[in-house]
Amino acid sequence: MNRTEKQFLENIRRQGIAGDGEAVLVAVSGGPDSMALLHLLVAAAPVLHLRLGVAHCNFGLRGEESDGDEAFVRYECAGLGLDFHVRRFDTKAVATTWKKSIEETARLLRYDFFEELCREKGYELIATGHHSGDNAETMLFNLFRGTAASGLRGIRMRQGRLIRPLIPFSRQEIVSYLDEKSIAWRTDRTNAGLEHDRNYIRNRVIPVIEERFSLKLTASLQRVAEHAGELEEFMERHIDRLIEERPGLDPAGGKLHVGSLLELSRFERKALIKRVLQMRGLPVESRVLSRIAGLLESQPGRRVHAGPGVDVVWKDGFLRFEPVMPDDSSSGKH
Repeated sequence: MNRTEKQFLENIRRQGIAGDGEAVLVAVSGGPDSMALLHLLVAAAPVLHLRLGVAHCNFGLRGEESDGDEAFVRYECAGLGLDFHVRRFDTKAVATTWKKSIEETARLLRYDFFEELCREKGYELIATGHHSGDNAETMLFNLFRGTAASGLRGIRMRQGRLIRPLIPFSRQEIVSYLDEKSIAWRTDRTNAGLEHDRNYIRNRVIPVIEERFSLKLTASLQRVAEHAGELEEFMERHIDRLIEERPGLDPAGGKLHVGSLLELSRFERKALIKRVLQMRGLPVESRVLSRIAGLLESQPGRRVHAGPGVDVVWKDGFLRFEPVMPDDSSSGKH
């Protein structure tokens, strides 16, 4: 194993990303990040006794180039002796039906396919090629959208069955590894565009900042992400204790006792509200947290909109998270 492969293996062990003998489905587009991930996992597999398989999505968005990506990954898997799973999508048609953007539609189709393979083929983990540059991009994207502090954690190295073993690695390190091992990859020209917000951050915002500050942005944001993750883990345990010790704090039931909340700091109140939002699959944004927490500074009976289909109302001594019909939603009201 070379230096990068040893570093990759040590990171997996230290972070507990993949256990001995687990079955890992590797998402491979054919681009440099996923190709590096694939070959690094192949190098680590004999040591960790991993069973590897590859999933490729052909979204049909670039015609012959999309088909070329599929053929390339198929050929690579045959050479490595790995099971190859592919699915083709009419992404534009599905996006029209679902009334979602192409980008969001592709993401949903991709992960539905991966989960289906896990159920049918027995894969326990899904590995994707996100690296430190993607993490920086995500953190800035969250920041520009008005994220809560949790958004500064960026992309987690492990989240459920999803693992991202390349998060500690930079794009430069990945390309250097590919060059050193003479590993080929495919180029997706659409990644160089500026149409999507993430592409704009990746191709315009980050390069300008790193040129000014000597390539320090990505590394600095990676440290912020690690600190934010440590803080979030501490707060999760602290909130668990508050729920046990304070009367009337029932995030699972969607109600928080006003008297108990008023005994806490504003930060703790927002952390409890965030817990309820997460349990209901609602977006956690700083402005929403502030508006809900602001109910405690108003009068009983007031309500605010928490997200799709849910309002929060101060009623009977509790902040209650109540389902509402779309037409009944009191969006923006205090």
